[in-house]
Amino acid sequence: MAEDSSIQERNKALVQASFDNWRSGTGSPFDLLAPDAEWTIVGSSPLSATYCSKREFLDSVIHPFNARMATPLVPSVRGIYADGDMVIILFDGAATAADGVPYRNTYTWYFQIREAKVVNAIAFFDTRDFDDFWTRVKPARLEQHYGGRCETSSGDRRR
Repeated sequence: MAEDSSIQERNKALVQASFDNWRSGTGSPFDLLAPDAEWTIVGSSPLSATYCSKREFLDSVIHPFNARMATPLVPSVRGIYADGDMVIILFDGAATAADGVPYRNTYTWYFQIREAKVVNAIAFFDTRDFDDFWTRVKPARLEQHYGGRCETSSGDRRR
């Protein structure tokens, strides 16, 4: 039990430091992603999918997101919670889109962490606000988009 508590505290501190770095513009939680990490965006957004690697997720979602912004997204953490190898982050994000309209959203991310790396992430946020922003603002530069498809253990493709 003491070992679980120690792992939980270590994982929480790791995630807190990554959000502190993101807020100060010196890093981000995406730095914690393992190369083969899966990131799932829950909901009905065109970007709601499971991305099967750090590179696919960054290229399909994060880089095009940032290319639509005039200012970086700044997180304000409401809470970080841990249970076993899972760390849950509740935070608000705020930025200004390239069209000058403020972007604000509330996020909950679930990070499964092994050996100080996120191996699985699940993201919840207001996809209606996100979709409005995504379709309204065109990226300043185009990034490669994989479409968020990967194979399941049965060989099927999923989105």
